[in-house]
Amino acid sequence: MQFLEFARICEHLEGISGRLDMIEQVSAVLPGLEDEELPIFVRFIMGRVFPDWSPKKLGVGPNLLYDAVAYVVGTKRSAVREAINATGDAGLAIEDLLATKEQTSFFVQEMDLLEVYWDFERVAAAEGARSQREKLLVVRKLFANARPLEGRYLARLMLEELRIGMGEGSVRDAVARAFDIDVRLVEHAHQAMNDLGEVALLARRDPAALSRVTIEPFRPVKMMLAQAGTIAAQIEDHGEVAVEYKYDGSRFQFHKMGNICRIYSRRLEEVTGSLPDIVMHLGEATDHDVILDGEVVAVQDGRPMPFQYVIRRFRRKHQVNAMMEKIEVVPRVFDILYLDGETLMDRPLAERRRILEEVLDAHIAPQFLVTDVAGAEAIYTEALNLGHEGVMVKVPSSPYTPGVRGRLWVKVKPGVETLDLAVIGAEWGEGRRAKMFGSFLLAVQDQGRLLPVGKVATGITDEVLADLYALLKDSVIARSGKEVTLEPKVVFEVGYSEIQASPNYASGYALRFPRFVQVREDKDVDEVETLDALAERYGEQKNGQGSL
Repeated sequence: MQFLEFARICEHLEGISGRLDMIEQVSAVLPGLEDEELPIFVRFIMGRVFPDWSPKKLGVGPNLLYDAVAYVVGTKRSAVREAINATGDAGLAIEDLLATKEQTSFFVQEMDLLEVYWDFERVAAAEGARSQREKLLVVRKLFANARPLEGRYLARLMLEELRIGMGEGSVRDAVARAFDIDVRLVEHAHQAMNDLGEVALLARRDPAALSRVTIEPFRPVKMMLAQAGTIAAQIEDHGEVAVEYKYDGSRFQFHKMGNICRIYSRRLEEVTGSLPDIVMHLGEATDHDVILDGEVVAVQDGRPMPFQYVIRRFRRKHQVNAMMEKIEVVPRVFDILYLDGETLMDRPLAERRRILEEVLDAHIAPQFLVTDVAGAEAIYTEALNLGHEGVMVKVPSSPYTPGVRGRLWVKVKPGVETLDLAVIGAEWGEGRRAKMFGSFLLAVQDQGRLLPVGKVATGITDEVLADLYALLKDSVIARSGKEVTLEPKVVFEVGYSEIQASPNYASGYALRFPRFVQVREDKDVDEVETLDALAERYGEQKNGQGSL
């Protein structure tokens, strides 16, 4: 497939509003692709270059993009930035700039989908002092060979924001339709492989194998997620529930095969080097090949410390031993996904818990089986007294569903309700804050799109605001007056008093009295609240459900 054809498909999809129509269009394309092209096309159409589990990162920021396009078009970086500011869309702006270049130059060569991917691999592989120079040369070459429409989607792929609305769910359905396979089999394989591109290839080559796919050590899968909920509702719906402490720590996934142990963050990044003590503790606690799910908690004198201490350990890449002396962390394991070559995800939680207790000698998080609200609330009170965030209330029969935020696991915390939201824009402050961002535009996700749900400006000290500016200033991709558009890479936890229906934001909702809580450095933009979950919260709120 020529990259121009891919770009035309994207342009066509961008003009379609109905999800079912988009699925039909993509499903018609998939069978005609070559085996090498199929996984790449599937990832690209979701706005991704590499699988979620892969350690490869493109690492192309707005400034490198500006420099590359400026060189190709024969203008200054400032002119590229101004063009992007005028449109608010890097892809459309670069398309217009390349259209001007097209009138005075010839294409060096046609761009092939595979060749574009191989160039992306070269960009990701660039390391060392000259890496930015190497990345720039490859990106220049790509734009030099690009037709204007190709430039639109090259730029968006580099920023991993395709803007055509093809999320994982839609692509999963398209794969199932293209190869006439039960969508549940596609989902099963995707949960284990964590790469819809590979799943699509397997669906074509050997559909029967989809049901036999298993997870593998050192290939992390997405972690099962929880929704906010209540103790009373869970017990009413399910009778017996498993109650666990909700730690104010950071999620991890521990993989062990033989004597090799590795640990991954919630964002599926390997952090073995940052947490050698956790790796040692868990490696010594079992003789089996395992994949474990748990939480890293910072402690001092036996009491849990706030999340900020934990994340300092996760971020540390140098002088790790010194940081280990300053911040003690311990693992709390609450699930097992794999044991000695066998996937356990489809087994009920109660059975996984029994297996976990048999194979792990230490570091298992407490779990309590209860059937009455009073008993569960007593555990909730105990968790708070011990310094934890609250409790998790899980259904004992629940399978482990990677990446799914369902009602089988709910979290119960006191105080204000919070949401994890993507930061997609900002506005310059005033007065003493004039040289920093003063407010931030937030969004939920909906099938590959990020839809605004409001702005947050309260709950942020001047010191924190300075830190946020340092974190986000290089992510600016467009400016318009006092407002900037940001490359969506950062997640905020935001408290609110109420969710309101609102025509002012594309999500259809707005947050009443939003308040900044913290940056969720352990979370990726793909993990922010979904529009469906927000709508559910809105419905529950109208029905007057309580916090417990």
